[in-house]
Amino acid sequence: MTIDTTGIDTTAREPAVQSVAGGTGTAPQDDVLVRIDKLWTIFGQGAEAFTVHQDLDLDVRRGEILTLVGGSGTGKTVLLRHILGLTRPSRGSVTINGVAAADLPSAGASARMGMLFQHGALFSAFNVIDNIAFPLREQDSLPDAVVRDAAMVKLQMVGLQPEHALRMPSDLSGGMIKRVALARALIMDPPLLLLDEPTAGLDPRGSDEFCELLLDMHRELGLTVVMVTHDLDTLYALSTRVAVLAEKRVIVVGTPDEVVHFKHPFIEQFFLGERGLRALEPLQAPAAATAAQAPHPARSC
Repeated sequence: MTIDTTGIDTTAREPAVQSVAGGTGTAPQDDVLVRIDKLWTIFGQGAEAFTVHQDLDLDVRRGEILTLVGGSGTGKTVLLRHILGLTRPSRGSVTINGVAAADLPSAGASARMGMLFQHGALFSAFNVIDNIAFPLREQDSLPDAVVRDAAMVKLQMVGLQPEHALRMPSDLSGGMIKRVALARALIMDPPLLLLDEPTAGLDPRGSDEFCELLLDMHRELGLTVVMVTHDLDTLYALSTRVAVLAEKRVIVVGTPDEVVHFKHPFIEQFFLGERGLRALEPLQAPAAATAAQAPHPARSC
């Protein structure tokens, strides 16, 4: 066993992520937009040090919607911060298109990735159109009229009307705040979109409508999406694949249906508890109806 100066066991572990379809869950480099390799995240020093991630591996494939789930304290939002380049790995690497995320220049960051924060994080002193235009205006390379036109295009793309452009954030509903924040995240047409609890605070109808909007944006813009959510309805509505964080690493990655059948206490509690089974019901009903309508072999008397 090897112990580093923080008192953490650095002995080689078993493969950090298992694909339920077999193998280690890695993809060819050309198919990968974000690669996280043997990531360690350690906060504090000496006796006060604590480890959030240990030998964490994960690939985000181009064009997918990858959802991160895990219990409290498993480092889901910290992982988003690594991708954004706001937190440096203690060890290992996080790369975007093969370049270390933490080494990417802050200039042009909005053109590389967009971020939708849990509560929108709109600037309270700016109206809707100025919130949307902010990342583009910060580039200081386009006439203001062009910036405003681009912001108006994104405003309408997310389902809002021109008359909403001059409203202040305090005059918006929760669903409208989410839409304005999404338009701002997409103003620079980034290939990568990060979502932190995108449907938090929305009622069931608003949540469904926002999920439909996200799916439309994903298809129309060819986005790659990394999402953190605790909402199972949102997870099932949007996810191409799901990565489960537990034991300081990604323990499994696969389609929602594959992950549900992976044996682990957190998965059984999260996906197969009363709440999880309730979220599964709408998905299982069409499958059951299809099975009932399928022809059955004749039975002999």
